[in-house]
Amino acid sequence: MLIPVEDPSDPRLAAFRSRERELSSRPQRRSDEGEGLFMAEGDLVVERALDAGCVPVAGLVDAARPPAISVRVAESAPVYAGGAEIRRLVMSLGVPSDIVALFRRPPRPSVADLARRTSRLVLVEAVDNPANIGAIVRNAAGTGWDGLVLDHTSADPLARRALRVSMGHAVAFPHARTDDVAAAVTQLSDAGFTIVALAPGGEVELRDVPALDRVVLAVGAERSGLGDAVLSAAHLRVRIEMAGGVDSLNVAAATAIACYALGPRR
Repeated sequence: MLIPVEDPSDPRLAAFRSRERELSSRPQRRSDEGEGLFMAEGDLVVERALDAGCVPVAGLVDAARPPAISVRVAESAPVYAGGAEIRRLVMSLGVPSDIVALFRRPPRPSVADLARRTSRLVLVEAVDNPANIGAIVRNAAGTGWDGLVLDHTSADPLARRALRVSMGHAVAFPHARTDDVAAAVTQLSDAGFTIVALAPGGEVELRDVPALDRVVLAVGAERSGLGDAVLSAAHLRVRIEMAGGVDSLNVAAATAIACYALGPRR
């Protein structure tokens, strides 16, 4: 059942007006226990959050054309319905989505958990742009990779922009956080993964890397690249051969190429 709303200042809509830092604090985003909330925008992202088992807290939908997925949200959470102007004012968006839903942040695995049950991981260091993180998730998921390991400075995969760019795949794609990326690389190496560091100055061209059974693809910030600790711990330092006058690719684009090249053979 949809609950009509006509006032954008309705206190029941307060959480929808919240900024991401109000939905989940930095400590909550860094917690593995599933603390705080995240926001899913659009029917596809909301559907994927529900399919992944995420628990909805509330929804806000187009009163004139509520999307079909709003029925599933309403099974366990209140769903408010308003016109375009109300939703625009509440969300501070020029073109509001036909559905926006708040979910509890799910617990996430540890690096050790991922090491036990995966064979292909992307490790991300100092990538603080949510759009890049969302694209990396979508690229990795689409090419058959199993999960993501992020250092403590990288953007949140459940940030609104990351979720939009990933087309909602970030809610189901396993990711772990680490406060010590060098220790995580050592841990994964000890677990039998080959660590492949993607770097413009890599000694090995990507096309020359042999098939690998268990691999971690490490990528870093676009200007500074990977830190010395990860580069020195890598088994292979790999480059994508570039045309003259171009030194590198956007980190998300480079990750897509490398994930395809090093992904599971079909």
